[in-house]
Amino acid sequence: MKLYGLIGYPLSHSFSKKYFTEKFNKEAIKDCLFELFPLKEVQGFPDLISNHNSLLGLAVTIPFKESILPYLHELDSVAQKIGAVNCISFVGSTMKGFNTDAIGFEQTFRPLLKLHHTKALVLGTGGSSKAVQYVLDKLNMKYLLVTSKSEKAIGTVGYNEIDEAMLNQYTVIVNCTPVGMFPNEKEQPAIPYQFIGKNHLLYDLIYNPLDTLFLQNGMRQGATVKNGHEMLLIQAEENWRIWNA
Repeated sequence: MKLYGLIGYPLSHSFSKKYFTEKFNKEAIKDCLFELFPLKEVQGFPDLISNHNSLLGLAVTIPFKESILPYLHELDSVAQKIGAVNCISFVGSTMKGFNTDAIGFEQTFRPLLKLHHTKALVLGTGGSSKAVQYVLDKLNMKYLLVTSKSEKAIGTVGYNEIDEAMLNQYTVIVNCTPVGMFPNEKEQPAIPYQFIGKNHLLYDLIYNPLDTLFLQNGMRQGATVKNGHEMLLIQAEENWRIWNA
């Protein structure tokens, strides 16, 4: 039996097992199994690997997209530049990391862009944010990282610094945090939504629920909105391609 899976914690929000199980059935892919492997600590990763020696591929979700790197033997060039992985391929005893979040984000983000979308606010600084930053750099779009941490680096701002003047300039907002994700659907990033307008594009990497409060607020203000569902489908298929290359 060829084994694939997902590591992260928690995994109650994940669609991966359902998606791949249905894919195996629909496409008559035999002798393949996809399992969820919730890990509270990344230090449990070596034991997971030793206990499942038939693993051929793993998807990686929060909070391990960065902390998993020291456990891998290789990174592909894109994952190396990003500094985060969401896909691991097993070839013999070698574990190689890839980042397919960047592919999924770019393919679903680029078609939404208008001429006035020249600057972005990126909410969050984790592994998913790094994939988004990689794509924005590739598109030559200027951006600021928005963080709630008290010690801020150059190129970052706090949520309390976002005002009308800033939002008049930064017409793209990408939520890379889990704020608003199931089971915490009543939460939302703390930005002044009253200053959002029809020129804004709000992209939420969250896919459960499909319409987060972040996106609902954007829609009410006339903004273009996009959730993370299509991005997720693209990166899942790209993971499958990598695992079977």
